[in-house]
Amino acid sequence: MLLALLAGALNILAFAPFGLWPLQILTLAAVLPLALRASNCKRSALIGWAYGFGWTVCGVYWLYISMHQFGGMAAPIAALAVILLALFLGSYAALAFGLSAWLRQRWQAGPACTALLIFPALWALTEWLRGWIFTGLPWVSSGYAHTASPLAGYAPLLGVYGLAWISALIAGCLTLFPNRKAPLALALVLLVAGLGLKTVRWTNPAGQPITVRLLQGNVAQAMKFAPEQIGTTLALYRDMIRAAPADLIATPETAIPLFAQQLPPEYLPQLADFAQRSGSHLAIGIPVSDGPQRYANSVIGIAPERGAAAAYIYRYDKHHLVPFGEFIPTGFRWFVDLMHIPLGDFSSGPVVQAPFAVKDQWLLPNICYEDLFGEEIAGQLAASHFAGAPVASMLLNVSNIAWFGDTIALPQHLQISQMRALETGRPMLRATNTGTTATIDPQGRVTAQLQPYQRGTLTATVQGMQGMTPYILAGNAAILLLAALALGAGWLTSRKNRCISA
Repeated sequence: MLLALLAGALNILAFAPFGLWPLQILTLAAVLPLALRASNCKRSALIGWAYGFGWTVCGVYWLYISMHQFGGMAAPIAALAVILLALFLGSYAALAFGLSAWLRQRWQAGPACTALLIFPALWALTEWLRGWIFTGLPWVSSGYAHTASPLAGYAPLLGVYGLAWISALIAGCLTLFPNRKAPLALALVLLVAGLGLKTVRWTNPAGQPITVRLLQGNVAQAMKFAPEQIGTTLALYRDMIRAAPADLIATPETAIPLFAQQLPPEYLPQLADFAQRSGSHLAIGIPVSDGPQRYANSVIGIAPERGAAAAYIYRYDKHHLVPFGEFIPTGFRWFVDLMHIPLGDFSSGPVVQAPFAVKDQWLLPNICYEDLFGEEIAGQLAASHFAGAPVASMLLNVSNIAWFGDTIALPQHLQISQMRALETGRPMLRATNTGTTATIDPQGRVTAQLQPYQRGTLTATVQGMQGMTPYILAGNAAILLLAALALGAGWLTSRKNRCISA
């Protein structure tokens, strides 16, 4: 278990900002034999739990900063909360390893069947489960380690959980070497095929490129909602927006820290007047109130053709809310009361929302945490496609993860956005408060970015894309079907071998 714990901790180096992607496969390949050779299924599960705990506690340790430093929670309680969360997230790895050992015994499966069919399928399924149970927390899901690896070519087909399956399959191949040479050849074929798939272009340019200005205000989280700071923040973003025209100017999440109704009466009309005079489209992060105790974490859009009187013509409301930060799970009011986080109980927006028209392009926003759920973004694109409505040609993520300090959370979130670009074949724009503000091309490559924790504006020209990747059309259904077929093949193979032996 200690070796598994250390391997899990080492696994975090496979992800951004370190990028040592082979470690994700190698650490999994190192732990798999330990678990399958354990004396019983319970022991296999505990070894998997140790691996999962080491991996996730190193991946999400920065939550301590948001709870203690910015939320005011007592340090011991905040540390305990992170440990308990990592123990819970580690249980998914325990489930994959434990079930693999159990099925191996029950089906009397051989090593090759277990390593190549049973375990990779269960690994993908448990990674998928981690993405939706209790609203999901798929941060540092194993597939994210491969945004720049040969396996990235599979992302437009199978999504991030498909990459988890393929990486586990390669890990299974390695566990069978050197006793068997054929699995090593399979691993090489999978890697080479991934490289080949990276050359396939699933989407094509749509319309004319647009100029974008992405704003990074670098407003300290400790001051963001302080009453004495709000006037300065409003002036900061007003001036940053009006500093120069662009086809699209985007601010971070809740860049405007007041409800629209609380703003000075002239504030939004002044921005709309600038949009009209300069021909600019504005996408502004702001909370919007729809009545007593009903407010949304929103992006509003201001278009030049509507004039100053319209204020804003477009609104996107965050749909997938952050537990404890944006909504309070039933029975956990006491936990939230241990912190002092403003705007802690938002209303959820519709699952499918229309994109924002920007000249020849259609822009679909997602807000911070929503970027983790590729199936939901793909689902919105597919819903528009099948309804015959305008389909977004580019994506926009607006975020404020200053809550997590200057930690690996920033490059990790950038890597998550890279995966969304790969899955959808569309550019991703990121406007963030403290970083990382960036542009990402449809191949998941960061084409430009600002230094974190510096105030600045990222100016770029971006080409929108049209067309449907297989992942947009099928979502996670494809990898779920493949995993089910692999388990079925494992059962049939084991049954056939038992019959031959008999």
